[in-house]
Amino acid sequence: MSGNIGWDDEIVLRKRSDHAKVTRSSADINAARRAGAVVSTDRKVTTNAGHVGEDFRRIAKVAETDEIIAPKAVSMDVGKAIAKARLEKKLSQKELGVLVNEKQTVINDYEAGRAVPNQQILGKLERSLGIKLRGKDIGSPLTFGKK
Repeated sequence: MSGNIGWDDEIVLRKRSDHAKVTRSSADINAARRAGAVVSTDRKVTTNAGHVGEDFRRIAKVAETDEIIAPKAVSMDVGKAIAKARLEKKLSQKELGVLVNEKQTVINDYEAGRAVPNQQILGKLERSLGIKLRGKDIGSPLTFGKK
């Protein structure tokens, strides 16, 4: 080292370059604001709207608003089709629940039209009852393969 450095001189060992930092937490943003840094917040926008399904659009709508939006429930057509097929097979709700490895309350919610649609549960119910519960022709016999 050279001899002309005094006690009051500031020594910089490694200078950090001033580059933009991307952060996702509000704590980091608030810390930068307290430190006096210039803070810019941008919202990421999805431009691939053609590939976004109905559920994702609904979730985005819920995320943008502050109001409470109730989740989508299964239609009564699905509930009536489940009840009709279950009674034709002479099964109780509890027996059907055991058959598809779900609770009796889940079967009751689907039949009453209160359940939030779950594709796995609907698939298990379709296979065990032998009827279609999704798409067109709800309640029609389930066919496998080509028609």
